[in-house]
Amino acid sequence: MSSDHAPEPKNFAPKEPVNLDPPKDDPITVDELAKCDGTSSSHPTYVAIKSRIYDVTGNKMYAPGGAYHSKDASRALAKSSLLPEDVRAEWEDLEEKEKGVLGDWETFFGKRYNIVGRVVGGERGKM
Repeated sequence: MSSDHAPEPKNFAPKEPVNLDPPKDDPITVDELAKCDGTSSSHPTYVAIKSRIYDVTGNKMYAPGGAYHSKDASRALAKSSLLPEDVRAEWEDLEEKEKGVLGDWETFFGKRYNIVGRVVGGERGKM
């Protein structure tokens, strides 16, 4: 596998049980999400999938310099891509197989990370 592809999730159950908080539906703007990139201790590290925001703080995979943090990475996850141009929210026009992969990623994240809100504003998160 080339370095421009992320591994697809296969096993959804975490190795260690995770106690998750009830999902939140707090509105978080695109600008606020952009600040949640792990570079400041005053902001958590977030990743969004289909406008749902997950708190991935503490996971080295989403540390500063990573492809997905502080953005809606739906398209990149669906395509198993690390290319910067694929890290965007648009996913509806993807092929069914890619939509299935995105659904797998939603399940994967949902079993590991707290849902802290939803993206509002910008192109994808209009209220």
